[in-house]
Amino acid sequence: MRTRVKICGLTRRRDAQVAVGAGADALGLVFYPPSPRAVTPEQAREVVAGLPPFVTRVGLFVNAGREAVAEVLDRVPLDLLQFHGDEPPEDCAGHGRPWIKAVRMRPGIDLHTLRGRYAGAAALLLDAYRPGTPGGTGEAFDWALIPPDLAPEIVLAGGLAPANVGTAIRRLRPYAVDVSGGVERARGIKDAARIEAFMREVRSADSDT
Repeated sequence: MRTRVKICGLTRRRDAQVAVGAGADALGLVFYPPSPRAVTPEQAREVVAGLPPFVTRVGLFVNAGREAVAEVLDRVPLDLLQFHGDEPPEDCAGHGRPWIKAVRMRPGIDLHTLRGRYAGAAALLLDAYRPGTPGGTGEAFDWALIPPDLAPEIVLAGGLAPANVGTAIRRLRPYAVDVSGGVERARGIKDAARIEAFMREVRSADSDT
């Protein structure tokens, strides 16, 4: 199966177009004001304007209230929601969109239990853990923490870049990979050459199956 790719933290329409042109399956928009990659609904609409069909527009939220999520959904054509905070399952559901739940990986995490708790999620997204930071650290975590039977279902994030994404795919065979800082030249500003290199490494790893 082909590994899907989400490029997250987009703040400019030109970067979205480069990502799609390189073959990205999904684009991530951060609706978390403390993030250096945050966008307003108006900026998000501009980023995703004119996207071709079959590209998934993902909205990332961190402990946002239901009204805040609804306000974004009223103004931005999102296809999928990503919850990156401490949201219980009931706060992730009921927005009229499929959703994924981010898990910050550290020793002691029981992914089988979490998969059961968040059974309504389309997938779990696994990211690195740093106290006080909900994601986007640019750090990798110990992939040995991922149970082999769950690896084909997860979205792998956390410190991925052209230099290591091929290794990650060959080792884990995740359903999808998620990259942000690994294809940037500055926070929120993507680098076309790095996006292309990342996609080449994904395709190369997929061809080794």
